[in-house]
Amino acid sequence: MLRQAANALLPQNCLLCQADSGNQLLCPACRDTLPQLAAAGCPTCAAPTARGETCGACLKNPPHFDATIAAFAYAFPMDKLVQQLKYAHRLAIADFFAGELLARKLPAVDLIVPLPLSPRRLRERGFNQAAEIARPMAGALGLPLLLDGCRRILDTAPQAMLPWKERRKNVRHAFACGLDLTGKSVLVVDDVMTTGATLDEFARLLKNHGAARVCNAVVARTVRD
Repeated sequence: MLRQAANALLPQNCLLCQADSGNQLLCPACRDTLPQLAAAGCPTCAAPTARGETCGACLKNPPHFDATIAAFAYAFPMDKLVQQLKYAHRLAIADFFAGELLARKLPAVDLIVPLPLSPRRLRERGFNQAAEIARPMAGALGLPLLLDGCRRILDTAPQAMLPWKERRKNVRHAFACGLDLTGKSVLVVDDVMTTGATLDEFARLLKNHGAARVCNAVVARTVRD
């Protein structure tokens, strides 16, 4: 709450161009440069499709999650904002990201779970960026935020370093869950979705623990050429 109050009251410079942005993180010009996803997209994974139909990849190999809401495409300058949050500890960006997701049409769910970080990465970074995005979302929606029931138990290689086809194997059995989610609809929050392999494995685990429906809310979605 203190962080949000400071963001709202203190004049600041735009995080991207350093122009005066008043009490906003970005000036209007830079806000308009954020990369938008195509208006039509796969309802399951948010990949662009011609008329908003389910994409071929989801038809061929249906993921364990049921839907994905993505705010932006993962391209410049969105990639810079994500990196500033994760590696420069600019936590005000998490509030901005949460606001952008809240502005989208989110599904009705029972609870919110941020995608867990491995213990090593959590120690190195000092925080889980997904949890920082999810926290104001849960407050605004009046939903429970479950921070401790799920863990990442394998410290896998970063997905970005692997070929697309290897990423699913890399995250297999990477998570553990101690929750009873019987009949619950769960919203999983993360910063970036690439192939969706990590979110798919996490959704598989949640459904093994009883979740009836798993939806993703991600700030940015990588779009393949």
